[in-house]
Amino acid sequence: MGFQVSPGVNVSEIDLTTIIPAVSTTTGAFAGHFKWGPVGQRVLVDSEDTLVKQFYQPNTNTAVDFFTAANFLAYGNALYTVRVINESGTVSSNTARARNAIASSSNSQNTIIKNEDDYDNNYSNGITGVGSWVAKYPGVLGNNIKVSACLSSNAYERTLTGTLTVANGATSVTGSGTVFSSQVALGDILLLGPDRVQRKVSAIASNTSLTLSSAYVGNAVSSATVTRRWEYYDYVPSAPGTSTEAAKYGGSNDEMHVVVVDKTGGITGVSDTILEVFPALSKASNAHSEDGTIIHYSNYINKNSRWLWWAAHISGINTKSVTQAVNHNSGAGTTSKPVVFTLHNGRDGAQPRAADYINGYNLFKSAESVDVSLILGGGPTGATVPVHIINNICEYRKDCIAIFSPRQADVVNNSGYAGAEVDDIITFRNLLPSTSYAVIDSGWKYQYDKYNDLFRYVPCNGDTAGTMVRTDIDRDPWYSPAGFNRGQIKNVIKLAFNPNKTERDALYKAGINPITTFPGEGTILFGDKTMLTKPSAFDRINVRRLFIVLEKAIATAAKYTLFEFNDAFTRAQFKALVEPFLRDVQGRRGITDFRVVCDETNNTPEVIDRNEFVGDIYIKPARSINFIQLNFVAVRTGVDFTEVVGKF
Repeated sequence: MGFQVSPGVNVSEIDLTTIIPAVSTTTGAFAGHFKWGPVGQRVLVDSEDTLVKQFYQPNTNTAVDFFTAANFLAYGNALYTVRVINESGTVSSNTARARNAIASSSNSQNTIIKNEDDYDNNYSNGITGVGSWVAKYPGVLGNNIKVSACLSSNAYERTLTGTLTVANGATSVTGSGTVFSSQVALGDILLLGPDRVQRKVSAIASNTSLTLSSAYVGNAVSSATVTRRWEYYDYVPSAPGTSTEAAKYGGSNDEMHVVVVDKTGGITGVSDTILEVFPALSKASNAHSEDGTIIHYSNYINKNSRWLWWAAHISGINTKSVTQAVNHNSGAGTTSKPVVFTLHNGRDGAQPRAADYINGYNLFKSAESVDVSLILGGGPTGATVPVHIINNICEYRKDCIAIFSPRQADVVNNSGYAGAEVDDIITFRNLLPSTSYAVIDSGWKYQYDKYNDLFRYVPCNGDTAGTMVRTDIDRDPWYSPAGFNRGQIKNVIKLAFNPNKTERDALYKAGINPITTFPGEGTILFGDKTMLTKPSAFDRINVRRLFIVLEKAIATAAKYTLFEFNDAFTRAQFKALVEPFLRDVQGRRGITDFRVVCDETNNTPEVIDRNEFVGDIYIKPARSINFIQLNFVAVRTGVDFTEVVGKF
């Protein structure tokens, strides 16, 4: 116990209940090209629906990467996904680069805001020359966005100056003494005739002439006063007024409503679909709701919108703090009608380069930052990205494996000589290093793209990784993911290349796992080799994954031995920690035998004096069956079986 300076009772609690924890073995990692979403940021995706929500539906340019991720998620529910874009050249001059859509109509702005951290670090104080709003992420999808801000009660609803005339069945409206340009916005609703028939404004030609989106049907209106309303008036509870907090300090007119719309239908498929509604926000810089939520419009929308970043304050509003007791509609004229912004000039950019994919995959390099077990290969044709993943991520971390498929041209419509697919796949595999931390299959599959109503060829590595996830869920990581029990591939119309027995032999000899369709059996992962060329137990997926689990789990528990004394008690405690765990793995058929040595034989005085601690763990891994030999022996009548059994 600790020293005490006076008599008393000291109660101490010592925790010796440390156990070896379970470790994740089903979490995937992927860097891919998508239409939308944060760039250069890990996003944990749990389903294909979430993938669409975060990164949007695929098109021709993004389909291969999208379906690689989606196919993995058909087996598991955890995939860290990083969006990559082409980042070649400089922001201002290179047309290959993606960029965010902006509220300004200027085509000279090349704004790229990748993600929330990028915005907070570089743009949160405002952006010059882009208007009031910027699409949240790079891409042409942002060009569909319209933002309508209702800043005052007059902008919400107002009786127009002057009088209007419109005939039954007409779309043209004539004004007398009217000022349409300052009191009416495109999309506003006019309440016409005694029945107050609602018609939207589709064009404003002048202060005395405008056009309706559809013909007015009713009694002719002649020289009548008319009320106009904000087109989204029925999506909010009432006209903007004064918030409780502003009123408390003597301020007024700080409330405003903001609606985000898919104007052209490019996002939802239906034009003018409401994407987001933000009612009763505040223009005051430090305003809060009654529950303490910050409701200043720029802060609130930055935090809660899926589609917008704030770039500059809307003209005509006063953003002083609530304690300054001001009228927040101090701007002249601009608050008498809604303020509408249409975003422009978003760009997808060219296909990402190998360097862009490498930057994305580098976000998975640190095992301390993110825990992943399966890395799905992606990127341009060639070996550059796979070699980087193997050498600089998997071999560096040593707690995950990468899964690759051959190049598309190797197997899809390969018009070379008979057997060219085998030679081309092997050629590609030989461009990659020997390692037990990577796996390559032989397949691309033909599958249905429900988002575009067509069929596409997609690499099978997402499925190959998925069979490992399914194996972990159904059995354990040290079971082989191949074969008829656990190697079924989902969502296959046909394979681009379906290897026969001779072709499978050639592929397997080269360390490539064939994917084959068997009539009546489905499409099967028919091999469980890693890419290790040296004959070793680690040339099998189940053995490599067994050791990853053992090493990760035991290392996680062993770190609590750091800074303890290297004495017999600590060594015995370590053995008592590890041996029950290994017995459990042995009972679950992962290993056939083991031994843990942690005593004075390997923790010598020299080791102790170097402040080191050594635990030697010897493992006999269980092996999967790859070859079955069935011998049928015919014998004469009357022969005793004991005479012949074991002789062949």
